[in-house]
Amino acid sequence: MVNEVNEELLAAVERVVRAVVAEEVTPRWRQLAAEDVIEKNGPYDLVTTADRRAEERLTEELTALLPGSVVVGEEAVSADAGVLKRLDGDEPVWVVDPVDGTSNFVRGEDGYATLVTLVQGGEPLASWTYVPERGLMATARRGAGAHLNGKPMRTAAAPDGVLRVSISNPVFRSEDEQLLIRRLEAGGAVTRSCTCAGIEYLELARGGVDGVAFFWELPWDHAAGLLLVTEAGGASLTSAGGPFRIPGGNALPFSIARDAATARRILDLMGAS
Repeated sequence: MVNEVNEELLAAVERVVRAVVAEEVTPRWRQLAAEDVIEKNGPYDLVTTADRRAEERLTEELTALLPGSVVVGEEAVSADAGVLKRLDGDEPVWVVDPVDGTSNFVRGEDGYATLVTLVQGGEPLASWTYVPERGLMATARRGAGAHLNGKPMRTAAAPDGVLRVSISNPVFRSEDEQLLIRRLEAGGAVTRSCTCAGIEYLELARGGVDGVAFFWELPWDHAAGLLLVTEAGGASLTSAGGPFRIPGGNALPFSIARDAATARRILDLMGAS
């Protein structure tokens, strides 16, 4: 059992993440061959050699750092959905997204990240959000705040008072979801589409946007950002009125925002609360 994450473990995981990305991900950025990219469930759901190799390495090295821990990784779940059940167990779980924003990565854009979160009993204990091409490493530890490149982060309202919200990528939205987004925009929100959840959460934690409104709950997309934002002063809210739960079963859509009132306002504007 993990009662708390100490500075030694926090630093050790950061070293592992940086090393794995340096060896398995960044050398393949803008260097992918055709055979390195595979469609999983359509043209917008891609996996690359970098995703697979980075997840394999992170699985090996993170479990070695914390004996008795297990991993829930995006690619492992793609191969076996039963892996998700590990989030319901008692063991410490590393939730891993080896390359968040794979489509950006495939296009040679710098908006991709590697996300790692240590979770136990369904609660996030620590998270690491690494955006290598932009030189950004964001970390959070439960009860100890959120930091970007070693400096504290806090959520903040825009000085002009405009409500800025990151929303689901339009290629993944249903007609019903499109209607909720139109309501949000009609209520005065300025929206932008998300192509890398990890980066949107980082922007929220440092005051670049006011909140997110999402329609999916895959844990590797949200676990790191949930802890990062809440430790920076934010809050989460599902359509059922409770906080977002990493193991799933959330009423959708949900919002994570700079504070609880803003999360409620976003859902209210959508007519989803």
